[in-house]
Amino acid sequence: MTTVTKMRLTKETYNILKNFAAINSNILINPGNVLKTMSAGKNIYAEATVAEDFDVAVPIWDLNKFLGVISMFANPDLEFHDTHVIISNGRSSVTYFYSEPTLLTVPTREVKMPKTAVKFDLDEKDLNEVLKAANILQVSDFNLVGGDGKFVITVDDSSQSTSNSFEIVLDDNYGGPDFEGTINVSEIKFIPGSYTVELTDTIISKFTHKTLNLSYFVAIKRG
Repeated sequence: MTTVTKMRLTKETYNILKNFAAINSNILINPGNVLKTMSAGKNIYAEATVAEDFDVAVPIWDLNKFLGVISMFANPDLEFHDTHVIISNGRSSVTYFYSEPTLLTVPTREVKMPKTAVKFDLDEKDLNEVLKAANILQVSDFNLVGGDGKFVITVDDSSQSTSNSFEIVLDDNYGGPDFEGTINVSEIKFIPGSYTVELTDTIISKFTHKTLNLSYFVAIKRG
């Protein structure tokens, strides 16, 4: 018997999927209400809990195309079948067939977060300022550095000894362990907002959105 699920995507879920498309162009939505994606290089993993509860697996090869089809309609109904989804507004509709799941790059296991060594809040304004500076200076390294009583984020290009740089002090009364790690700026593909950041003694870092049930795990190069 064919399973049929009919729903409308919330704006929040649509925006999360749009963000995930920047991390990986394809996705496998598993039954349930948790969306997951992983970059092709396996150095970015993202997970979100959403309002919708999917009853069937939805393997999508080109997520941007799929979202583009949804955007053709104003708040359309999505009717999920075992092999395809029908997107309609009552008068017009698109039948969109799923991909073969084995062709997709998808997470195959949960990320196990090691013990947190450093934890802090990263305000949206500060994050935007850092990313803007990296763009203007055209540098690629997003450095998280703790020590000597302060914790800072800098952006520069470590491959150049005379690289221009930008620094913002997040905590000038830092009492945690010495820490130095670098993330490539191009890997910070986050939905706008403020984040709780957890850094570990391994290569894993975690950025948890303050208002959405959304987390990004990003590989970090240790200094």
